[in-house]
Amino acid sequence: MERFLMDELIKWKNRKDRMPLIIKGARQVGKTWLMKAFGERHFKKVAYINFDNNKRMAELFNGDYDIKRIITGVQIESGTTITKEDTLLIFDEIQEVPRAVSSLKYFYENKPEYAIIAAGSLLGVALHPSTSFPVGKVDFLTLYPMSFIEFLKAMNEDELINLIQSKDWELISIFKMKYIDLLKQYYYIGGMPKAIDVFKETSDYSEVRRVHNRLLEAYEQDFSKHAPNEIVPRIRLLWDSIPAQLAKENRKFIYGLVREGARAKDFELAMQWLIDCGLIIKVERITKPSMPISAYKSSSFKLFMLDVGLLSTKSGLDVRSLIEGNRIFEEFKRSLTEQYVCQELLANYQVKPYYWSSEKGSSEVDFTFQWAMDVIPIEVKAEENLKAKSLKFYCEKYDPKYAIRTSMSNYRKEDWLINVPLYAIGTYFL
Repeated sequence: MERFLMDELIKWKNRKDRMPLIIKGARQVGKTWLMKAFGERHFKKVAYINFDNNKRMAELFNGDYDIKRIITGVQIESGTTITKEDTLLIFDEIQEVPRAVSSLKYFYENKPEYAIIAAGSLLGVALHPSTSFPVGKVDFLTLYPMSFIEFLKAMNEDELINLIQSKDWELISIFKMKYIDLLKQYYYIGGMPKAIDVFKETSDYSEVRRVHNRLLEAYEQDFSKHAPNEIVPRIRLLWDSIPAQLAKENRKFIYGLVREGARAKDFELAMQWLIDCGLIIKVERITKPSMPISAYKSSSFKLFMLDVGLLSTKSGLDVRSLIEGNRIFEEFKRSLTEQYVCQELLANYQVKPYYWSSEKGSSEVDFTFQWAMDVIPIEVKAEENLKAKSLKFYCEKYDPKYAIRTSMSNYRKEDWLINVPLYAIGTYFL
């Protein structure tokens, strides 16, 4: 299994002004595997520490921030002789020992020659308010579920990857149905590494569903374990409402679907907790596609889950609905397709997606994002429907440099828009 974030880790390793690096991401997206694989491939030695339920490391970091003392303790715990020139230090589940997070500042200021990567699944919610976070002293990367291209790589479809990266659209169109069949598989399996591993080994969709259900149960256990008791019921209500929110024709988030009569202030903390855990993605509405794009946010938004496969499972979709197509899938396929596109933007381009709609809501573009000096609109079509009335209205109003419609249709470049096949949306801008 390969993760394309590995290239960013190599760049980090070679920087002259390298800071300690924190990899963020939800549980089970592959952070531990990525850090260990990177260490094994690019360093002579790896000193790995897992802080989860590790009393010895909690005591070690509860002392002062003397780096020499900490290094000695890490050497003993990991069983690895640490040399600053060729050893990677991995601090896994670092949020469990908040003072270990604070120590990264002192590593950077006093011993920047040490290469340190830390990972935290609940970093945004597990730290105490009194914890000193090393702002400006660490770098960050976010690992998302595996993208469609990473899924193809795991399925040993290297030739299909090479072809799609070549952008030879005429040849790509010949193999269109292979891409579409694999994309439908991906809608069901998703990008969680364990789910992909199980499918690769068994080719059994029911085993994939079991993996998804175990993951969903583990996330819900985290609610009780890590969230403040008073907001746990609201977290559960909000989390359980997401499939229904996305099944609506207009996917704008409505508090009344969470609980009758609910208001924003009732669920703000619960929503932020889920966002900080990486379990949901908030896509906010913009009123105008200008830069900086974040300056034009409004109060409306949509919520997506972290993974399309988990959304399929949480929505109770049968595999035959996805692979063969039936009425249930016809009703829900647009939601799955938007979820997929949202993931592709995050995983492949590391951008924050927004959406645009007119003031009266008569026109809406599914996603917009800032790319270099442009704001790029994307209209999502689940099948081969090539109507793009909202996108055309947007283009007439704002005259963007690029206008993208993504659908199951072949690549085509028209006067005012480019149709990019859904299976290529994650590589088109690379």
